[in-house]
Formats: sequence, C-alpha cells, structure tokens
Amino acid sequence: MAEAADFQGMVHSPARRWLRRTASLIAGAPLLAGLVAGTAAPAAHAAAGATAADGARTVAVALNTLTPGAPVQGDTLTISGTVTNKGKGTITDAQVDLRVGSRIFGRTAIDDASARSAGTTADTAPIDGKYKVTLPKLISGIPQDFTLSVPVNKLGLDDEGVYQLGVSLTGQTSSAPYAHLLGIQRTFLPWQPEATEKRTELTYLWPLISSTHLSAETGSDDQQTPVFENDDLAEELAPGGRLEQMVSLGNQLPVTWVIDPDLLATADAMTRNYRVRSGSTTVPGTNQAMALKWLNDLEKAVQGRKVVALPFGDPDLASLAHRGKDVSGALSHLQPATDVAGKTVETVLHVKPSVDFAWPVDGAIDPSIVDVATSAGAHHVITRGDSLQDNLSYTASAARPIGGGTTAVVADTRLSTAFQGDMTVTGSSTLAVQKFLAQSLALTLQEPDDQRSIVVAPQRMPTAAQAQSMARALRGLDTERWTEPSDLITAAAATPDDDATTKVPAAGRYPKKLRDQELPTQAFLDIQRTQSRLDSFKAILSSPDRVAAPFGNAIGRAVSTSWRGDGDSAQQYRGTVERYLLGLTDEVQLIPKSVLTLSGRSATIPVTVQNKLVQGVQNLTLRLTSDKPTRLKLDGGARMAERPIKIDGGHSQSVKFTGAGNANGPVLVTAQLYTEDGKLYGGPMTFQVRVSEITPTVMLVIAGGVLLLVLAGVKMYSQRKRAVARKAAAGPMDDGTGTADGAAADSTVGPRDTKDTDAARAVEDTEPEQPSDPTPDTAPESADASGPGEKVDR
Repeated sequence: MAEAADFQGMVHSPARRWLRRTASLIAGAPLLAGLVAGTAAPAAHAAAGATAADGARTVAVALNTLTPGAPVQGDTLTISGTVTNKGKGTITDAQVDLRVGSRIFGRTAIDDASARSAGTTADTAPIDGKYKVTLPKLISGIPQDFTLSVPVNKLGLDDEGVYQLGVSLTGQTSSAPYAHLLGIQRTFLPWQPEATEKRTELTYLWPLISSTHLSAETGSDDQQTPVFENDDLAEELAPGGRLEQMVSLGNQLPVTWVIDPDLLATADAMTRNYRVRSGSTTVPGTNQAMALKWLNDLEKAVQGRKVVALPFGDPDLASLAHRGKDVSGALSHLQPATDVAGKTVETVLHVKPSVDFAWPVDGAIDPSIVDVATSAGAHHVITRGDSLQDNLSYTASAARPIGGGTTAVVADTRLSTAFQGDMTVTGSSTLAVQKFLAQSLALTLQEPDDQRSIVVAPQRMPTAAQAQSMARALRGLDTERWTEPSDLITAAAATPDDDATTKVPAAGRYPKKLRDQELPTQAFLDIQRTQSRLDSFKAILSSPDRVAAPFGNAIGRAVSTSWRGDGDSAQQYRGTVERYLLGLTDEVQLIPKSVLTLSGRSATIPVTVQNKLVQGVQNLTLRLTSDKPTRLKLDGGARMAERPIKIDGGHSQSVKFTGAGNANGPVLVTAQLYTEDGKLYGGPMTFQVRVSEITPTVMLVIAGGVLLLVLAGVKMYSQRKRAVARKAAAGPMDDGTGTADGAAADSTVGPRDTKDTDAARAVEDTEPEQPSDPTPDTAPESADASGPGEKVDR
C-alpha cells in the first residue's frame, strides 16, 4: 500500500542487505577487540556503546525539547530532557552524550527504527567528548535535568535525508564499576539544508468537534432557554482547555478548519441565558462570557481561511451504512443536516464554508459508506491510506476518482496518526514531532522530481497536549524546504495519480474494531419512533417551529460519531429525548370522565380536551365511539361522531356530542384524539354511559299522572276560594258597640243588611272560579294573616 511505500521500495535488495551486514561487523569490531584485550573492556563499552552489564535498561532518558527540529547549516542543536535512575543502586561518574546514526532510507525504515527507540545498546559512538553533560551521581528514582547544545556542523551530517539521533547516558554501577551504556533514547533528525526542487503540498486538517452537550429541552419562555445535559463544554472553552487551544494554536498555522456546526450552535447557545441539568432539576449556566470570547476568537481565526463544515452533529456515516440503512427514514436526516450546516457556520462565523466533504470515522470506507456519504450531498470523501491502499513504491497524491462523480481524498496514515498517543507523557511529544518531520521529508524524497499533494487528517478530537504537539510539528515545517502549505479544497481538485488505486475496498475489509463501536440497529429504531412522534406532534401545533429545531437537532445528535465506544451514554441520550417529547405530547389530553346516566331518548355527552402547552393546538379531531350502537347511538344514529379541536395554550375545551338511547343498559364509549392525517394522538379515554329509555307507554302513564295533579290542584284552588268568600261574608265579630274589634265606628254606615249578604253569596256562587297557584303559600284552612315576604293569592 502507499503508506508502506519506501524510497527504493519495501523489499530490501541483496546489495543493501550485504551493506547492512558489513556495517554491523564494522560497528562490532571495537567490541570484539575489547573482549580480546580483556583489560580494555571499559573503554570499548564507552566508545561503542555495548550492552549494559546487567542487560537491563537501568536509566530512562526522556527528551523534552529538541530545537530546531529540522536544522540547517549554522544552527546549534539544543536538546533538553531528564534522566532517571531506574535501578536500586546509585550510578556514579555518569555523562549524557549525543550520538548520530547513519542516514535512514525509506518510511518503513523510520518505523523500524522507532520501534527500538529506547534501550541499552547503541550502534555508534558519541560525538566529540566536549559536547556532553557530566552527572557525578545519579540517585535511584530521582530525575535529573540536562541540556545538550551541539553545533550542527559537529554532527557529521552529509547527504540530505533522515538521520537517527540518540541521547545516551553512560556511567558506573556497583555491579559494573566501569563506564558503560545504561540508557539511550533515539529520535530522528531531518536534514534538508536546501529546498528540494519539488516540494510536497501538505494539507493539514484542523478539526473543531466536540461531544454532545445540548438536550432537546427548552424553556417555555419566548426565548426558549436551552437546557444543557452538562457543563463540560465550559472546560473545553476555558483558557488552556482543549477547544481553546485548538483555536489559539490554529490561528497561527496554515490549516484547513473542519468544523461540526453543532459545536458552533452549542457555544452560541451558551452566550445567552441557558440552564444545566443537575439531578432532577436544572440550574442557571454561568459561562456566557467564556463562550462569547471563544466564538469571537474563532471568527477572527477563520477569516481568509478555508473552512469545511461537516453535516450538523457529525453523523456516524459507517453506523448509518451498516446498521441504519434498512431502518425506514434513517438516512433522511443527512441532507437536512448538510443544509443546516452551511447556514450555521455562515451565521455564527460569517464565512461561507464548503459542505461538499464527508469524513467517515478514521477514514475507513466501503461501498455502503460511500453511498451514504454521497446521499448527504458530498462529492468528496475523506478516507485514509490504510483503507484505500495503493501498491506503489511511493506515496501517491491524495485525490483520486472512485466513480459516480465522487472523489476520494486519501489522507496519509502515518502522518495522520502521528499524535494519537498520550502527549502528556514526558518526552513523548518531542519524539512524535521529530518522527512526523522525518516521515514528511522521507515522503518528499521518494519522488523528488514530482510534486505531490498530501493530506493529513488527525483524530477528530485531539487533546490539548496533542494539539500542541501537532502545532509544534507544523511550525517545524515553516521554512518550507520540502513542503508547502495547501488546503483541502485545492488538494481535492489536484490532478490524480494514474497509478493510484481507485477501487473502494469491499465491506469485508472494514476494520472489525471500528465495526464493534458502531451504533446498534436498535438505536435507529428508537430514533425512528421518536421522529414519528415528533412529526405527529408538530402537525397539531400552531407554532411548530418551537419544537422542530430543538428536537430535530437532538435527533441528529443521537447518531453522532462522538458516541462511538460509549453505547450506554448514547442510549441514555436517546431515551432522554424521547421521554421529554412524550411529556410534551401528554400536555394535550382528554380529561377522564365518570359514569354518565342518559335518561330519555336523547341527551348531551360532554368530553373535555385540555391543552397545558404554552402554544395553541389545532388540526386535531376528537372521535367518540359507542361500543353498542344498538343501545346508544351518537349524533342522530351513528356509531361514531367527530368534532374538530382547536384550543389556545393553557386552555380547555368542552366538546358536546348528542347521544340517543334505544335500550336500557350500560354502554362503553371511547374518546380518542386523531391528527389531521388520521394518526392516533395520545391514548384513548373510555367511560360508561347508563342508558334509561323512556317508552311511549311510560310517557302516557306520566302524562296521566301529571293531568291528575293538575285537576287536583284546580279543585283545591276552588275549595280555597269558597272558604275565603265565606269568611268575608260572615263579617267581623260584634263587640256590642256595632263595630268590629279594634276598629273605629263609622257613623255613616249602619248594620249590614242580611239580604245584601245573602245576595252577595248567591252572586259569588254563580261566578266562575279563577285559576291560581296549585300550591298556595298559605294553606286554605288557615285564617291567619300571611307572614312577611309570603305571597297570598286571593
């Protein structure tokens, strides 16, 4: 493959093997002489660097800095580091030396040499003795610092190329009281004092990607205050944090920015009021100023630079291709994610990004991954040399067509993985930087007469220490003696190498380790269910945009690449999104009813729909169904009746149906809400209606009873009126004075004529009776005066 390509090929020729054996014999000559001489053994050990007497690595040598990483004539090479005695005894008469090995040919040879970078053997003698650091005593377990400074012209560098460099410590131990090698650390020194005729165009991707932090939940206020799952993003944006370092370092480097727009949207949400989950509640977020500063710094950094926007949320293309493509609707989110990506970057950073690139995990591809990538609108797929492998003796240019109008941009594996280790370990960063520089020079020297375009695609989320190491490596190329900076858009448009492979590897060659990290099929089924519920919910809202964006983005985040290797957290996030959506949909519900009694042939059946959302709902239909239409019919004889529903936020609506009873007995009635397209909304609400039918015979009986009551009332009224008349005719009792009790005598009125009284009674008996209240307020047999407020019919 191209990544294994070396100068002169991967297979060493017989002549080269003979030269290496000869060199080994020559290097071993001093040791053999020392063994023969016996007494000259200590000197031989010091001069040739033979194996330590106890066969173990007694001293650990760490290289903290090496500057300049790629020197030229006239420079002074300065190396600083630490040496630590790992043995039990004290080391005496120790000295730190610098050793320069022979030139290394080819990229594979660099890998081989790197595999044995530490140990207690050396192939070469130290350089001039005055360039050393003396340590009289090295106590066990206590590191000691050193600094070596050597003029470059003392290193013995000849032809351009990559040389191996070793920093060693020699000294004496109690078990071996003579100067011998106790530890060595090797690294590489690229030597290219003059610019090459053709320099390699080097594109370095600078990814700004983070894990998921925003939830689907928002506040009910007009601003829809976002709710964060955690406040971890603040740590990344803080001074010295991972993302802060990526921006501050990238601002000074010739890189192509590759950005997940979800990170920009999340940071932008932090610049305003936001809340953070804390157990079962939320608390106010407090990092607005930090997020604002980071976004401002990033906006300045990307001006005039090439920016590539990944689909929103950085979806896991491989998981979609291998586990989600058979789930209906799983791929439908990709194109919207690409569309919103460009808008987000342009809105937040005020630059127009390229949205034409897809970047599968670790650049691993197969035909299904390419298909999914292109379905999102991408015409360029960033892959890697260990996936799309060449069988060439050199590393080919990155771009090559793979069919269907799609271009694969093949990143160099060695350069892309150079900083994946723990760069916080002492000395690891320096070794990684020097190896990166050495590999880049060896790549250029493979075909020095042909200019090639190489792309470096590092890990998606470098740590702060990894970012710092990457920056050091790129600054080591500032002199542009064998490389020159380029960008991803230019690299993708470069002329392809005719001999480079264009065949996408089969699905069976996809790495098992990566396949095991993919989201399971169940994840896509969960997302499908949530999406279906969301679609139904949006259809009934008067302002669907309030839920479309937060839930749509959350569903996109649920398939993010950042979930790889953390399936439990991914499942928890999906569950949180779905539960919150269910909670909102349940805010529109039917109020449960108790048993209703229906008397008579028809009556009204009320059903109440409650809307506890802050916005109105519409496009809903309430359907009432009788399970026994022969006993209870709805709306004039139907088994089922419907009413349209439209309710303002925070209100309820009582919907009335007409029920007609045909037979006595209980009937189960089911109320169910439906969306406009006929889908169920929420659960059913079932209640019982007791029907008590009133037959014609019963109606006749009731009518007769009412008539009898009326007649009885008329009779009672007549009797009462006669009694009143009799009392009036009888007059007041005579008290002997000719006047009634308590009344003044009227001198003009004499005693009543008996004839007049009898005549009046006769007239009264002949007058027709007047109807009155069938239930008088005062009983007819009572002659007492009516009480206050009572009505007395006369």
